[in-house]
Amino acid sequence: MSKSFGAMSVAQLSVLIQGAAADPVDVAEAVFESIANYADKAVFTVLTESRAMEEARASSKRLREGRSLGLLDGIPIAWKDLFDIEGLATTAGSVVLAGDAPAERDAAVIDLLRQAGMVAVGRTNMSEFAFSGLGINPHYGTPVNPRGTDLPRIPGGSSSGAGAAVAAGLVPVAMGTDTGGSVRIPAAFNGIVGYKATRGRHAMEGVYPLAKSLDSLGPLCRSVHDAVWIDAAMRGRTAPEVVERRLQGLELLVPENIVFDGAEPGVVAAFEAALERLQQAGARVSRAVIPAFNEIFDLMTRYGPLVTAEAFALHHQRLAGPDADRMDHRVVMRTRLGAKTTLADYLAILEARSRLIADVERLVGDRLIAFPTVAHVAPPIAPLQQDDELFFATNNKTLRNTALGNFLDWCGVSIPCGTGLSDMPVGLLLQATANRDEALLGIALAAEPVIRGDFA
Repeated sequence: MSKSFGAMSVAQLSVLIQGAAADPVDVAEAVFESIANYADKAVFTVLTESRAMEEARASSKRLREGRSLGLLDGIPIAWKDLFDIEGLATTAGSVVLAGDAPAERDAAVIDLLRQAGMVAVGRTNMSEFAFSGLGINPHYGTPVNPRGTDLPRIPGGSSSGAGAAVAAGLVPVAMGTDTGGSVRIPAAFNGIVGYKATRGRHAMEGVYPLAKSLDSLGPLCRSVHDAVWIDAAMRGRTAPEVVERRLQGLELLVPENIVFDGAEPGVVAAFEAALERLQQAGARVSRAVIPAFNEIFDLMTRYGPLVTAEAFALHHQRLAGPDADRMDHRVVMRTRLGAKTTLADYLAILEARSRLIADVERLVGDRLIAFPTVAHVAPPIAPLQQDDELFFATNNKTLRNTALGNFLDWCGVSIPCGTGLSDMPVGLLLQATANRDEALLGIALAAEPVIRGDFA
């Protein structure tokens, strides 16, 4: 093979498995061998090798007997440490949950993908309790961005291990969650594709929450095509319903406020070059101020972030006891800020959110929204570990662009569009208003090769 099974796209590997050129057992064994030989041991927190080999053997038997479950049968997948896996405690990147009772059943989406024949290889590392966009974890280590060649750089969070595992070629797909950018940020930093679905599109049973009014799911993978296949199986579909759209006549809206503030020149250059390629392919681009963006940050300044209020409500008892001393002090500091948001404040945020969602839907219409996924490339790890002030400032900037979509209930796909500083990847974020996932994915299928340009 010219490259390892884990370094292939889901579609490439599916062709081999369905055509009997690769056996699921051999694929699983090769994936575990690659993980064992990979120097960075912070990517995974738990490997489920016994389960995976059992699932791979069952897949192999089905395929030999002509009973394939579909295109995903035998494909390995890794799961973020927020998803319940039967027989394991769900630790959410924290040591304080390590002694919890094992899950009695798989999370709903794990069960759906198991029914599609996918092979669960283990759990990937993450920011503790999913409460950071950087991916630094003092308990289980911080995965190093595989794209960095000069010095260790962050993988992005909170789905840090998921992004690193795919970018390093260990697995073809890893599942993440996204409350403020936790799928799209690691995708952008690691030069892969990350799809955040509209909130509520996928079943959330058995997924440890951060902020239920913002939480959503999505895969990190090598192509939009892969994301379309995984999305269909996550909803119990036997085949995708997404149809590739034409770029001719596509209308893109590029915001003029907030999202480019303080952006690195290399990020802007890569984004604008991709935008020019889309225009040459027939897309029409307009630029405008989206007033809701400023209002969202005004709301945060006045009342505090919605995510922080809901995270505090979830963890306030833990923060008042001895567990707080065992948590990442930065997670504790940030979560405690939610105590300042009163019930009246919280209700005011929700009321304003509903109004802003409606305002933006009227403004945007059927257009897609495009801007850089993150305004900077992945920064070095060491300074962020050593300086809390730098950590919080960088975290805020990293989450800024993607969090807008969570607040407004958008769906989005981050696609690599080039490189910036130190030859690190840059992501272009295509987004649509709520529940327009099929349209978004259909356009992204056509747009991906144009957006990527020469990026491999």
